[in-house]
Amino acid sequence: MAVRTDTGARADAGADTGTGAGAGAGTAARTGAGAPAGGAGARGGPGVRAELLPFGRAATELGLLPRELELAVQLGLVLTEPPQRPGGRRRVARAEVARLRAAEGAGGARAAAVALRERLRLVGTVSGAEELGVAPARFTRLARAGCFAPARFYVNRYRRVVWLYLAAEVAAFGEREPGLLRGPLPPAMRAELADGADGRARGWRQRRVEQLLAERVDPWERAGAYAAVLSDAELAEEVPDAAERARVVERRAELVALVRGGSETTRRTVAGVLLAESDEEALGFRLGLAVELQAARAERGAPPAGVTRPRRGSLGWLRRGRRRRTGLPRGGGAAARPAGPTPAEPSRSPGSAGRRR
Repeated sequence: MAVRTDTGARADAGADTGTGAGAGAGTAARTGAGAPAGGAGARGGPGVRAELLPFGRAATELGLLPRELELAVQLGLVLTEPPQRPGGRRRVARAEVARLRAAEGAGGARAAAVALRERLRLVGTVSGAEELGVAPARFTRLARAGCFAPARFYVNRYRRVVWLYLAAEVAAFGEREPGLLRGPLPPAMRAELADGADGRARGWRQRRVEQLLAERVDPWERAGAYAAVLSDAELAEEVPDAAERARVVERRAELVALVRGGSETTRRTVAGVLLAESDEEALGFRLGLAVELQAARAERGAPPAGVTRPRRGSLGWLRRGRRRRTGLPRGGGAAARPAGPTPAEPSRSPGSAGRRR
């Protein structure tokens, strides 16, 4: 069965070239972040060192392309093991490969690969509209309203961002919300769209940060995931201590692989997708960063009397506020996740107001 990845979906946008970009997680990725390096423990038993495979080898054994395996990991479909050294890459345990190849039972490894590829199938605007049985214009309006979040994007030859979606998520949305496929959209949603609202980049960023958080345990590493979508100025406001800020910057996550060989325009276009666009969106990530910094400081010593260590969770509470404004149905966008904390709002310097739309 042919898999439609980012390359195959480019035909939907009318472009045959483009620069690939990273994917985000639609669900909380179970990537074995808490497992000890080398795979000892739950999968191999105490004192047993699991055999770890590099991504290329694991992809070959699973019948996937490397970029398909990357997406599967980000979606939590394939478990990985932490790097064995600082700066190293996560690997896949052979036991995990065996588990996936046996997932289809009597169907064997080939059937398991086909099933996994179907879960990874991506669609663009035209093919996504066909999945829902709507016009491409309607599909675009639903995507802009945040009904489903992009899983990947690329920049085409015209330097335009082309969004790709998981076919399974698009189909699930159609089954869950048939009322949004025909007739007028909810008034609040129509009003936001008329004002030019477009939640696609925001939805992708949120998915990507949640995927990074799912594979990180150390609070400094988690702070680096939040910092990935904040500008240098915002980071300086949120982390005024130079030593702490340097530690966060050192662990700042990469949302996408570096664009090589592209034009300066393409690089600027990709960079424009990576940073939070509004004060409201940036605030959510700043709140998460503040929570992780408190956790990191608490690990260096006992917190002051009367201070409770904050709970850490997902970004689901940010989605709830947007659903109230737009009338977006529950479960819209990425798959529903447990609600996270709502910590106290961090301080903002007077210069931060009005810098974003």
